[in-house]
Amino acid sequence: MIRVLIVDDQALFRGGIRMLVESQPDLTCVGEAADGAQAVRLADEQQPDVVLMDVRMPVLDGISATDRIVRANPAARVVVLTTFDLDEAAARAIRAGASGFILKDAEPELVLAAIRTVHAGNEVVAASATRELFKAFGRQRRAAPTAFGELTDREREIFGLAAKGLSNTEIARSEFVSEATVKTHISRILAKLGLRDRVQLVVFAYEHGLVGEQPV
Repeated sequence: MIRVLIVDDQALFRGGIRMLVESQPDLTCVGEAADGAQAVRLADEQQPDVVLMDVRMPVLDGISATDRIVRANPAARVVVLTTFDLDEAAARAIRAGASGFILKDAEPELVLAAIRTVHAGNEVVAASATRELFKAFGRQRRAAPTAFGELTDREREIFGLAAKGLSNTEIARSEFVSEATVKTHISRILAKLGLRDRVQLVVFAYEHGLVGEQPV
């Protein structure tokens, strides 16, 4: 069972999401929170696998709550719920450790797919926002840290493809290697760069002007 915590300051919205989650045989709702502070407490008590997190809430906002939850439990996956597909707050939440975001008016099937996708270790970003969102991270570029120079040529090649948004399957097909090999490379890249997941890898690439980076 995938344990889900629902965080939103609107009781009606929480109730609707709870009904959707509980309708699935592989999902269960372990709690609801009306603000970020409650979310942090419940996450500590219930240890959810996935947290559906609103951004704008009283007491403690969703960005701060996301940061506290993933610091306390790195295995927890946070999906931010936002009203606007180019919401800067959603971008900040990704920086804080969220595994992506979806729009509040998304179809129920997409919400369920997002829960299962992040639980499986992948990331979710509203499709209409992906390119513009990550471009926003690159408006004030910074020099790449020393750790990037420590990647092997092969790792930098895989990094460049992942930064473009290619899936493991697409990278494997492009590089004529197995998906398992790609996953190994991605894991090593994330570890060397101190990144949580592929969303943060893409953010890192845009922030340092490394999109499409190839070995030199």
